[in-house]
Amino acid sequence: MTAALPRPARLLRAATLPDGQVVDVAIEGGIVTAVGATGTLGGASAAASGAEVVDLTGYVLLTAPAEPHAHLDKALSFDLIQPPLGDLGSAIQSWVAYAHEMTIESIADRARTQALAMLAAGITAVRSHVDVLSSHGTATSAEAVRGARALIQVRDELADLMDIELVALAGHLSPDAHVDAVLDLGVDLVGGAPHLADDPERDLDRLLAIAERRGLGVDLHTDESLDGPLTIERYARAVRDWPRERQYSAGHCVRLGTLSRERLAEVIAEVKASDLGVISLPITNLYLQGWQHPVSTPRGLTALRELIAAGVRVAAGADNVRDPFNPVGRSDALETASLLVTAGHLTPTEAYALVSDGARSVMGLPDAGARPGAAAEFLAVRGTGLVDVIARAPEDRIVIHRGRVVAVTEVTRNIAAPAARSLAATA
Repeated sequence: MTAALPRPARLLRAATLPDGQVVDVAIEGGIVTAVGATGTLGGASAAASGAEVVDLTGYVLLTAPAEPHAHLDKALSFDLIQPPLGDLGSAIQSWVAYAHEMTIESIADRARTQALAMLAAGITAVRSHVDVLSSHGTATSAEAVRGARALIQVRDELADLMDIELVALAGHLSPDAHVDAVLDLGVDLVGGAPHLADDPERDLDRLLAIAERRGLGVDLHTDESLDGPLTIERYARAVRDWPRERQYSAGHCVRLGTLSRERLAEVIAEVKASDLGVISLPITNLYLQGWQHPVSTPRGLTALRELIAAGVRVAAGADNVRDPFNPVGRSDALETASLLVTAGHLTPTEAYALVSDGARSVMGLPDAGARPGAAAEFLAVRGTGLVDVIARAPEDRIVIHRGRVVAVTEVTRNIAAPAARSLAATA
C-alpha cells in the first residue's frame, strides 16, 4: 500500500474479525454503515472507488485501541536522564531533578515522536497526563505550564490524525494558581496523585474542588502502592452525584489488589455505585511495585477479575514508555493486552476489550468497531486471529481513524533457507 496518507477508506474488504468471520465493512463519513459477509455489500462495493477500497485479506480487523493513561511529556526521556532503576520514589526523584531543565520545544519533540509511534501501532486516541511543573517548589506560573504548552502544541499538530485529551497532573506541592494556569490553556481534565501527599484526603478534596469549580472531569492517579493510603473509596463517594457527562476515573489502583476479599467487595461497591472508571497499567506497575519484596514478589496490579465481575468500567493502558518510571515499552496496546493475559489472568478477548472498548468507555469516546453505527476506528493486523496477533504483535498493520487510513506498516523479512541434507546423511 503506497498511496499518500491519509486517504479515505469506504470499504474494508475480506477482513477477519476476532470471532473468525470474514467480512466486508462499509464506511461513510467516519461511521460504519454496514457489515456483511465478503462480497455481499454490493451497493457499497459499487460506490467505493478503487482507491477507497482497503483489501484486508490475511488481516485481523480490531477496534482501534485507545490509550487511557499516557505521559507524553515524560516519554522517551530515560536515555537523557539515566535514572537509577528502582521503585516509584526513585523514579519521582530523578524526574523532578530533570524536569526543571526542560524546554517547551524539547518536551514537544519527545511527545510528538511518542504519539506518532503509538499511532503507527494502531492507537487512535490518547489521554495523556501532563505535569504541572512546580514540584521543585520555586517555579513560576510560566515555568509550571511548559509541559502543558508543549502537549497542546502536539495535540493541535496531530488533530487530523488522532484524538489527544490532556489531564493536568498536579502534585501536592503545586499551588492552585499553577493548576488553574495549566487548565486555562485548554487542558481537559483535573488530575493528581493524592495518595503521595502528606495528607492524602486533603489533597484529594482540593483537586476535586478545583474540578467542581471549573466544571471539569477528573482522572486521578489512585493508590499506586501495595500498602498505605486507600483514597478511591472517598473519591467515589465524592463524585457520586456529579454530572455523568463528565468523565471520572482512577488510574493504577494497585492497593485494591492487596485488600481482603471482604474489604475489596465494599470498596468495589462504592466504585460501581459512582460509575467510576478504573484504569489498570500493567507494564509500569509490574516494574515499579514489589522492589521491597524479594520473596513472593506481588504482581502489583489492581483487582482486575473482581472489578470486571462487578460490572465496573475497566480500561488498561501502557502508562510510561522509556522514562524513569518504566525503562522499556513498545508503544503498543498489544503489549498491554499480552501482559493482562500473563500477569492479570484475563482471557485474550477480555484483555483486548480493556485496551479498546473499555478504554474508549472510560475516556468518554463513542463506540467504535465493526458494527453499524459505530465510529470507524480500526486496527488491522496481519495474522490469523486475536490470540495470534496478541501473541506475536506483528508489525504489518493498517490504522484507520475517522474512516481514513492514517498509518501503514509493511515489513519485509528474508530468512536464509536451511541447508539441504540428504536422507542418507540423516539415516
